[in-house]
Amino acid sequence: MELRHLTLLRELRDRGSVAAVAATTWRTPSAVSQQLRTAERDLGVTLVEADGRGLRLTDEGRLLADAALDVETALARAQARLDEFRGEISGEVRVAALPSAIEYLAPWLLAALREHPIEVRLDDVDVAEEDFVGLADDYDVVIGHTMRATVPRRRGLVIQEAVREPLDIIVAVDHRWSKRRSVRPGEVIGEPWVTTPPGYPFRSLLDRIERTTGRRADVVQEVRDNRVVEALVAAGEGIALLPRFTTRPNPAVRLLRLRDVDTARRVLVMARRDRAERAAVHHVIQELVAIGRDFTHGASD
Repeated sequence: MELRHLTLLRELRDRGSVAAVAATTWRTPSAVSQQLRTAERDLGVTLVEADGRGLRLTDEGRLLADAALDVETALARAQARLDEFRGEISGEVRVAALPSAIEYLAPWLLAALREHPIEVRLDDVDVAEEDFVGLADDYDVVIGHTMRATVPRRRGLVIQEAVREPLDIIVAVDHRWSKRRSVRPGEVIGEPWVTTPPGYPFRSLLDRIERTTGRRADVVQEVRDNRVVEALVAAGEGIALLPRFTTRPNPAVRLLRLRDVDTARRVLVMARRDRAERAAVHHVIQELVAIGRDFTHGASD
């Protein structure tokens, strides 16, 4: 039983097709199929079966795909212990991160790692909330967010909450509320809204406001980039929700606290279980959680 065969089965389970596995591992689909046949011959069991024009794992294949993560995790843990014993915590850590979170986390993270031989490679991504977990198949660490009260779970994934960041209502400086410090859901629901498309966490909070008030919001624009949202609000197109930590002082807009609704978005640090055991990855995760804790405590002071 070879690790490369177990890893191949796990990749097929996670990615769903031979073509997707081939694209990720820089092989041709025929090469992947050949390795699957080799694995079947070596193990003496049928691992895949025809499914339309593609392949799917058999019961034996799924059993070994599940076992692959345990084996990979055990090997990563052993390597990490050896690295720590030798004092050699080093390596490259690939991080995919939500732009509005990494904007304030990245500078602190890179500063904290300046004296360590750990190279962080950042990639800013902005996808729907449920799509962040899938990025863990391609990156060592993923930083996403959710408006849910509890942290989501996925098999084989380590997920920790790093930051609990409030969202504030943003209005133009000449808006009638600009001198106020807070507003209530019953007031904001009647305004025109600039918000994200459905499926994004900020939109989830607007959905919550709708449920609280029993009224539908008047959505006039749907955009993803926070800077575009801010510019549209400043131009008087409507009001919006923006994160408190990364909305910089701007004389054209004002931030107001939204009362009577939980406005916290949870910034999550995610990694596949085997990768989280790597010494360098584990160190990066711990640093992110510690940095996030400082931000969260600062917001509550």
